Amino acid sequence: MGAAERIFIGADGKARCSWCKASAEYIRYHDTEWGFPVMEDRRLFEKISLEGFQAGLSWLTILNKREAFREVFAGFDYHVVARFGSREVERLLSDARIVRHRGKIETTIGNARLACELESEFGSLRAYFWGFQPREANVLSKDLKRRGWRFVGPATVHAFMQAMGLVNDHAEGCFVRAEVEEARRALEESPR
Repeated sequence: MGAAERIFIGADGKARCSWCKASAEYIRYHDTEWGFPVMEDRRLFEKISLEGFQAGLSWLTILNKREAFREVFAGFDYHVVARFGSREVERLLSDARIVRHRGKIETTIGNARLACELESEFGSLRAYFWGFQPREANVLSKDLKRRGWRFVGPATVHAFMQAMGLVNDHAEGCFVRAEVEEARRALEESPR
């Protein structure tokens, strides 16, 4: 795809990545979230979990259900989700506001337990995930799978890395690309 096909001009005259032109929700997500660096552990866990739920579905479906997901998964506090058992699984399976897929629900709970282990080993999810930046998604995917994580194939992990700002995949010419680069630069220059 050439550079011209990777962007579109919105009604406001701004050039954006072409993937977001399908809906106003996508445009808002693109302009305010997608690609900006995320350091908060809960948000990192939320996004990798939602990317797993998205497998086989459109991101718009997940985006439209995101608030319900946040509610039923305790704000993606992985310490809380790690303690979910069969009663919570059944409760989630009966909640029509989210994607009711037993495997994905159980995976999120299992991955929460593994997130607690990552936090113990690395001090935070931030330290773990950002330690892979800017390497390829394949490397992170393989490491997560080695640690027992599920629904973390290379495509899912690449989408996670794009969304959380570990890579800047805004198209050349997209007005947000420079904003994301500035945010990434500020992050690199800030003391950790």
